[in-house]
Amino acid sequence: MTAPLGPLRSFALALAVAVPSWASAETISEPVALLQGLDKITARVSKFDAPVGNPVRFGTLSIRVRDCEKNPPEETPESAAFIEIDELRPGEARVRLFSGWMFASSPALSALEHPVYDVNLLDCRKASGSAEAPAGKCEGKTAR
Repeated sequence: MTAPLGPLRSFALALAVAVPSWASAETISEPVALLQGLDKITARVSKFDAPVGNPVRFGTLSIRVRDCEKNPPEETPESAAFIEIDELRPGEARVRLFSGWMFASSPALSALEHPVYDVNLLDCRKASGSAEAPAGKCEGKTAR
């Protein structure tokens, strides 16, 4: 018969399972988050870029991405962004609806709860028009 897990040990086990694998890996910081918004009233789905540090609007929401990180190409694909979402209604004070990390692979893990809008992270990426690093190029080496 095995002894039951202590509360601290079971918490540590649950935490190890819940924390995504990217948390311990080296990530790449990207300047733009690709977000998807759903207006539940009109059933309109919109994809839009949110540059890190600059607020963008979606309906009555003001969305500010504070950080956007993704795994390097050789790792399991994952993007995560720290996002703050406020509701701005005319004549009313700003109301903070969400502040935390969103994960592209697990949108339900940390989601905005709002009766009209859904917002999900799709990816972290380079700004449009930025130069891509050449793939597979190695200085001074030739193929044999």
